[in-house]
Amino acid sequence: MKIDIVTMKAIKVAALEHLDEPEKLQQSIERFRAWREESGCSPVTEKRTFGVAHSEPESRTVQTFHFDICGEVDADIAENGYGVVNREIPAGRCARLRHKGSLETINLKVNALYRNWLPGTDECRRDAPIFFEYLNDGVSVAESELITDIYFPLR
Repeated sequence: MKIDIVTMKAIKVAALEHLDEPEKLQQSIERFRAWREESGCSPVTEKRTFGVAHSEPESRTVQTFHFDICGEVDADIAENGYGVVNREIPAGRCARLRHKGSLETINLKVNALYRNWLPGTDECRRDAPIFFEYLNDGVSVAESELITDIYFPLR
């Protein structure tokens, strides 16, 4: 497991909050894609795409599953009927781990960061959610070819 320590600048994003069952996340992703296409504010070919996991890996019930689907933007977005709002991914140090393949197995790497890597270091987790940067598009590449960077905020 290759982990890099990186310092991230704050990233202004447009975000759609998903507060529902994990199985319904795809519906929120489709809603965000529709906003992205209609608004033109965060073109997928020009701006980065993120996911922000406000829930702990073990908290995957409808009552606790909280995930933001995000696209990088240059300026604040206008109020809209999709429920997409302005947010910011905070600046700071992060452990970065690359995941290749299906997003169905990404929790294995997130859990490995929590349970295996972090206790064996002098690092401490910062009070900020883990976030993901999706480096390619699941629509245009096979699931086995997906590349996602996992960012684990550190103090």
